[in-house]
Amino acid sequence: TVTVIAQGVHHEVTTFRRDVQTDGRHAVVAFSTDIAEDAARRDFTMNALYAEPSGEVLDPLNGIDDLRARLVRFVGDPHKRIREDYLRILRFFRFHAVYGDPSGGLDAEGLAACAELAGGIDGLSRERVGAELRKLLAAVDPAPAVSAMAQAGVLARVLPGADAQGLALLVHLEQDLPPRWQRRLSLLGGQMDGLRLSRAEESEIVRIRDELGGTHPPVVLGWTLGEVPAQDVLLCRAALLETPLPPDWRAELRLGAQSVFPVAASDLMPQLSGPALGTTLKALQTAWLASGLTLNKAALLKIAQNGE
Repeated sequence: TVTVIAQGVHHEVTTFRRDVQTDGRHAVVAFSTDIAEDAARRDFTMNALYAEPSGEVLDPLNGIDDLRARLVRFVGDPHKRIREDYLRILRFFRFHAVYGDPSGGLDAEGLAACAELAGGIDGLSRERVGAELRKLLAAVDPAPAVSAMAQAGVLARVLPGADAQGLALLVHLEQDLPPRWQRRLSLLGGQMDGLRLSRAEESEIVRIRDELGGTHPPVVLGWTLGEVPAQDVLLCRAALLETPLPPDWRAELRLGAQSVFPVAASDLMPQLSGPALGTTLKALQTAWLASGLTLNKAALLKIAQNGE
């Protein structure tokens, strides 16, 4: 396989291949000169499309018809395709989330095969599972696909304990905000051990989840978490509790994220030092947060002077 870059766009060009051996995770392949052999080893009909150098599209499996119908359909026997690589179960739901018709449902034969063979997911690497779930949750509206995953017993394999019930409402509440898989994963809950997230990714999601049961107002969340994670918290809260978002919540988040705690250690010195200085600063910060970031420097210093 070679990558051709044309006008900044990467195109992978490869020869025809046929599978020699598969183990449910990876395939041993041999080169071929037969387009039918190559098409037969593809996962979905919409992925078995070819182009001549002239631009003519070759469609040996009628993938264009499925693409136009927004139908994700396995090539040949779904059970056989899945046993070649169990990641295709997750790809089936991801491709439906991205390309499928939400109102049309998933291909019944493919869905049944995914449910029957879901146990094969356990043998996949965490890196591959995590990468596929990220892509799925980054779709514009992954809710129908994730709901189908839950009903088929697939979601429990990749995210034990997850609950997809609030996802559709979350997507509705997001409106013009760009999709964020971190936000959607935070709402779903469940154990993330099988996803091989980076430390930064896992830490962000844990912080969001920790705030879902809290009551901090938008301005405080903006300061403590930053604008984007705070957006995630408020959206997930509203979706899970089925309650309206607070008035002017975006402006409040932005205000909090841009705010600076008005008291520095130097403002309390030399009257205070050592542990007493740190304790007082922390107490003043707590008071500032409790006020919704409204207390100014003078008011906070007065609190410090009075030992409140």
